[in-house]
Amino acid sequence: MRSGADRTRLRLTADEALRTRRSVRAFLPTPVARSEVEELLQLASRSPSGSNIQPWKVHVFSGEKRREITRTILEAIDRGPREQYRREWNYYPQQWREPYLGRRRKIGWDMYGLLGIPKGDFEATERQRRRNYEFFGAPVGMMFTLEEDLEIGSWLDLGIFIGALAIAARGRGLDTCAQAAFADFHTLIRPLLGIPDNQIVICGMALGYADEDAVVNRLVTERAPLSQYASFEGFEE
Repeated sequence: MRSGADRTRLRLTADEALRTRRSVRAFLPTPVARSEVEELLQLASRSPSGSNIQPWKVHVFSGEKRREITRTILEAIDRGPREQYRREWNYYPQQWREPYLGRRRKIGWDMYGLLGIPKGDFEATERQRRRNYEFFGAPVGMMFTLEEDLEIGSWLDLGIFIGALAIAARGRGLDTCAQAAFADFHTLIRPLLGIPDNQIVICGMALGYADEDAVVNRLVTERAPLSQYASFEGFEE
């Protein structure tokens, strides 16, 4: 297994970065330099956006600020009730249907199965859920925001930007986990990061070096075959 220091020198091709990108849920404490994060964001900024408006905003933090965000959210959960914290937008459909419901259930079963958490073990499930707000141990956290008067095209632009950032990170031997869970706690996060009221908290992201010894990082998600999502016309055989 490569150490964090070894992987700081790793460079992958675009194909390799895409194939090996995953949502990592256990990181090493190995620091990531601010200069490295700045380079990744500059690479991601080459993402396309409608009329080149580049609507994304990124709030990056590490060290004590990252720990403060974790502490604030977990203390709020402990005080309860969790239901008072709601994101400003809907990530998932209001009515689940196939094939999306089945895909969602499978990744949950697969992940908790790896962790040895049986169905109905609510305490163990909650412990794992809380790991979200610890950034899964990653040394760097990010929050992505958009100004509230922007339309759906800007949400698309931000999604492309986040994807590019994840691939850029993977190309340098780093790993990420995009985390919509943070959007629920936008009222707590705003004052800690100085996020103005006219910006919507879309999601967070953990960034660091994967702990390859962690069982949860053995999770391999399935991908639908090409025939399920793509159609082709007009090509000569």
